Amino acid sequence: MAPRKKTGMKEFYGQKKKTNTEKTKKSQVRTPGTKRQVDTIPTTYNEARASSGTLGSSAVQPTTLVAYGRKDCTGDTEEVEEVLRQFDMNMTYGPCLGVPRLERWERANKLGLNPPKQVKDLMENAHATPDCLWEGRV
Repeated sequence: MAPRKKTGMKEFYGQKKKTNTEKTKKSQVRTPGTKRQVDTIPTTYNEARASSGTLGSSAVQPTTLVAYGRKDCTGDTEEVEEVLRQFDMNMTYGPCLGVPRLERWERANKLGLNPPKQVKDLMENAHATPDCLWEGRV
């Protein structure tokens, strides 16, 4: 039978070898191929925004949010949508998810919560979207 090896604390936890500092320094030096391209990262927010404009334009244009195939409100419908947005965000008239705006207004009216008449008029007369602000986003 072979002699038994010593299995003590020192043998189990081997001592760490000293590494050659020159080797580690050489391995830490990065070549241009492995370096991160820091030059292409914009230094400020304004530089990043300025580069996102159209060719030859100095003005920065905001991106268009498209939800359910329709763009954000623009022009004359902006005031109408703002009033309807305020109605959607007001939780005193009950929850609005899964319920069209007009149906929510009628439910709030039946419960005696006194929703604004202007909202009902805007929904019936204007070409407002029947869905609430949070529809499709939550």
